[in-house]
Amino acid sequence: MPEFTHKQVQANGLNMHVVEAGSGFPVVLCHGFPEIWYSWRHQLRALAEAGFRAIAPDQRGYGETDAPPPIEAYTIHHLVGDLTGLLDTLGIEKAAIVGHDWGGIVVWQAALLAPQRVAAVVGVNTPLFPRSPAPPTQIMRAIAQGNFHYMLYFQEPGVAEAELERDVRRSLRGFYQRFPKEAVTATKGRPPGVWGGAGGGVLDKLPDAPHGDFLTDSDFEMFVSAFERTGFRGGLNWYRNLDRNWELTAYLSDAKVTQPALMITAELDIVLRPELAEGMSRWVPDLRDTVLIKDCGHWTQQEKPAEVNRALIDFLQTL
Repeated sequence: MPEFTHKQVQANGLNMHVVEAGSGFPVVLCHGFPEIWYSWRHQLRALAEAGFRAIAPDQRGYGETDAPPPIEAYTIHHLVGDLTGLLDTLGIEKAAIVGHDWGGIVVWQAALLAPQRVAAVVGVNTPLFPRSPAPPTQIMRAIAQGNFHYMLYFQEPGVAEAELERDVRRSLRGFYQRFPKEAVTATKGRPPGVWGGAGGGVLDKLPDAPHGDFLTDSDFEMFVSAFERTGFRGGLNWYRNLDRNWELTAYLSDAKVTQPALMITAELDIVLRPELAEGMSRWVPDLRDTVLIKDCGHWTQQEKPAEVNRALIDFLQTL
């Protein structure tokens, strides 16, 4: 079984923790919220065994990577700069990049902002979203109609931190769920991001139940120990730059991702519904395939690692 190599490197002015396995063509794996490099443990092994150099960083604000205090230090330009800085430090000219959840937003934007460094792109659950006609939080407020919208709840500094850090185990159990098909079906027609009626916090909307069976207890403790040490502020600051990112990237309004691309969707993702990827080829003309992972929720690469690994490797081997 391939060994994991842990490194602390300097990238874009950050002290960044990165985990590698294997050798060959480089593939960078970008996690989402609230996660760390460990979310890609299954892919690190599979990619290494398939002859690739798999690289999974703790991104800015997470795990053992630096978490700068200012909110404005988490713009999309910073996040993409971290990836290109990591490639520079590792002596890599070009890599395939794979992103899940918020990591998906980063990799699609990296393909636009630093196309010379990106050989191919894979979105896991997160499609390329074209530029919205108004600032994102303005649209979210119109969609929510006074109901609870988790991204709007995350906007006020300190509020979500206080709730989530009160009991990290309870918070992560709430996030790391595998919702049954009937629960997902019941949310159809509900606007994306809206989690029930007005008031309360995010944990009022998430079950206080054992973590999903895609994690062992020791897997779960990896995440708990990371977030007990760092808190959630770094990851939440990504959300607090939604409108700032919209302003900063106005010049990309008609830009297309021209690199070879793959989209992986999950049938039972409550947040990033598979239908959000429909019509993506308009913005990604070399979209090679859209793969639907059946009976799978939001934590796709952990819930269905064999299916994700197969789709990833099949795509990468065609490049």
